[in-house]
Amino acid sequence: MFRTRLVRLLRVLLPLAALALLSVLFLLGRKSETVEPAIPYAEGSAEDLGRSPGIGAPEYTTVTPEGASVTLRAARAALGNGGGDSGTASALVLDWRARDGLMIELTAPRAETQDTSIRLDGGVRMALSSGWEMRGPSFEADTAADTLRADETVQVTAPFGQLEAGRMLIRPSDVGAGQVLELNEGVRLLYRP
Repeated sequence: MFRTRLVRLLRVLLPLAALALLSVLFLLGRKSETVEPAIPYAEGSAEDLGRSPGIGAPEYTTVTPEGASVTLRAARAALGNGGGDSGTASALVLDWRARDGLMIELTAPRAETQDTSIRLDGGVRMALSSGWEMRGPSFEADTAADTLRADETVQVTAPFGQLEAGRMLIRPSDVGAGQVLELNEGVRLLYRP
């Protein structure tokens, strides 16, 4: 008899105790917000924003025909004057991750897009996961051709020294998997053993 009463009493008290414990945890787990919560407001006057419409912190992701994942992030982007498929962006980071594991990160102050081509300019830095680093005035990423290229002089820092080349191209290998880095047009090497 005593046992039955005890079980009935515990069947009511234990769920109530668990509910009280959970309530206390939720109340203590909340942070008190004494400062106004950070809401992302647009910077600048309404007139300036109305004259130059655009998108804040856009991100674009695609996959190339060879399977490389390409992600382009910017601080701000706007359509070009003619609309369509052209536009400009500022404070950019382009991540290129090839299927073979090679990771390439390009940072630039500006970029222009046209169809499948992304042209980064204004002084571009490119870092490869293999330890190479390149700097040049502009680089172009073509997602349809699966290539990264620089048609102007690039300064290269490699694990074995410094290079300078008039042109640079990164493309898929013709034989097997992997990427090929081509430096040409007046290549100079300063070897550091």
